[in-house]
Amino acid sequence: MTDIHTSPKEMKKAITQRIRAALIMMGSATKADLCQRLGISFPTISKFLTQMEQDGEIHYVGEDDSSGGRRAKRFAYDPEYMLGLAIFVEKTETNYTIFNCIGEIKEEGMMPSVLQQNVQQLVHHIESLIEKYPRLRSIAIGVPGAVSNGQIIFIPPYPNFLDNDLKETIESRFQIPVIVENDMNASVLGFASNNEIENESLVYLYFGQNGPGSGIMINGDVVRGSTFFAGEIALVPQDGGRTFVQALKDENGSSDNDASRNASLVPTEGQIDAVARLIATFTGITNPKAVIFCNEEIDEAVLSRIKERSAVYMPRKHLPELLKSDFKVDYLSGLQHLALDLMITDSGADRYE
Repeated sequence: MTDIHTSPKEMKKAITQRIRAALIMMGSATKADLCQRLGISFPTISKFLTQMEQDGEIHYVGEDDSSGGRRAKRFAYDPEYMLGLAIFVEKTETNYTIFNCIGEIKEEGMMPSVLQQNVQQLVHHIESLIEKYPRLRSIAIGVPGAVSNGQIIFIPPYPNFLDNDLKETIESRFQIPVIVENDMNASVLGFASNNEIENESLVYLYFGQNGPGSGIMINGDVVRGSTFFAGEIALVPQDGGRTFVQALKDENGSSDNDASRNASLVPTEGQIDAVARLIATFTGITNPKAVIFCNEEIDEAVLSRIKERSAVYMPRKHLPELLKSDFKVDYLSGLQHLALDLMITDSGADRYE
């Protein structure tokens, strides 16, 4: 049911978005197909398709076989009409992908890190990509910190980014819709999407360049928490009054960031126990189907040791699967997923008089 307070402009935008999403999902469709799928009248569908065709957003691809009357025209969405940008910042580099509205990668690459500098360096990176790809219509940015509605509220190693409303900064500069997401939230979303997992509970663990973090999914939904602080596992208490990040220090007392450069992050018994306790905590609270580790940080032998140690704290039958995955691929895939949704629903491509 349409809200009686919806303005004509908002209604036009909503209809365009629904038609856009349907055409992208269906590949191609006739007016009758869209009427049936969307529950919108034939004259309204015809009017909107005419305008979208004039704008170059869709194109005619042929006619269906006749069933006795006039053959129905079939339309498809132009995948190059809108492009998206997924970009994430890390301690040592900035990674990005450019993709079209059906998810095909146009370019992927790496730029210098901006975290040790300032937000304007990231703005410059994005500006260079927009100049190259003027059809960019949405941007998803990943950061190693907690994010509340586009503002970075917790990112301990990088004070130049703390409290920055990155969404507002980028949107006001380029007039392109932006979503800013925590790195681990994007990664667990990307893993689920890449593996076609729906309505499951997952935890994605990464020990990484900036200390440990996690992305939590419950029944298919990413959990961000009441203050958008969910997943900041570095601060989770463990035995002996230590936090998780303190417990990860190796037997020689080196920092967690030193340890993260090892082929296997948790080779010592103390580190095995710290991760096992964390998994037991997740098991007792969210009971995930699987816990995913970055494949560059861990090997099968260590996973087996963690599994055995976890069984000391929780009944084995309730423990999650322990899996490995490609963090960079999952991270960018999650950001791409968010940018595609933003592209369809708030692309800036909708222009009304």
